[in-house]
Amino acid sequence: MAEQVQVPPTEVAEAVTSRTDAEIHAEGMQRFREDMRRFRVANPLPTAAKIALQSLRIRFGRSIITIGGIFFAIAFLVSVITSSVVEQATAPPEESYHLTGVGVRVLFDLLAKEPRQAWLVTMSLLVAMIGIANAMLMSVTERYKEIGTMKCLGALDMFVVELFLLESGFQGLVGSFTGALLGALLVLASAFAKHGMALGALVPWAQVGLNIVLGTIAGVLLTLIGSSFPAYRASQMPPAEAMRTEV
Repeated sequence: MAEQVQVPPTEVAEAVTSRTDAEIHAEGMQRFREDMRRFRVANPLPTAAKIALQSLRIRFGRSIITIGGIFFAIAFLVSVITSSVVEQATAPPEESYHLTGVGVRVLFDLLAKEPRQAWLVTMSLLVAMIGIANAMLMSVTERYKEIGTMKCLGALDMFVVELFLLESGFQGLVGSFTGALLGALLVLASAFAKHGMALGALVPWAQVGLNIVLGTIAGVLLTLIGSSFPAYRASQMPPAEAMRTEV
């Protein structure tokens, strides 16, 4: 008859407890991974847009300042271009510069004729872009804990980038469109006051409208470029470090 080996009850209990803890831990980790995957999928672009709009409402004063920077830069750009278009339309035939077609090439031709104004426009746009980058860096700094909380809950780096790019994009769209529209309207109003209503038949309205659209697009692109580094910096922030930071 085989001799039976007696195992102390304490060792049996420890083995059972150890196996049970390991199984519980494995099951918990599996559920955690599934929840993380589910939460990451539940971070679509509309959610980022909603959070960005809420942030703009909360920080309305700072948003107005940021919008003002791009507003004046784009207003100056479009006013310079529209002024050149009006001058060419009202100039005597021997002094006029024939505008061939309608499009981006006409815009660059007009800027090339006035290198000094083109330089001033370029500098104003660069200053506006630097101002936007500075404003977004300040926004990232004061929202360390908010970013850390989102990342601890499973937000992807791309979601954080989308959040800040959308926030700056909304500001750039509003500031660029209003600036382009106001810049063109002020120049046209001044020209009509000087030349009378007969100017309406001379102005290439298609080019003026296209200048407003191109000014808006240029402003949005500059805003996104200026906010790209702050958005990347926010996405690379370690969640634990962000939660410990006191701002």
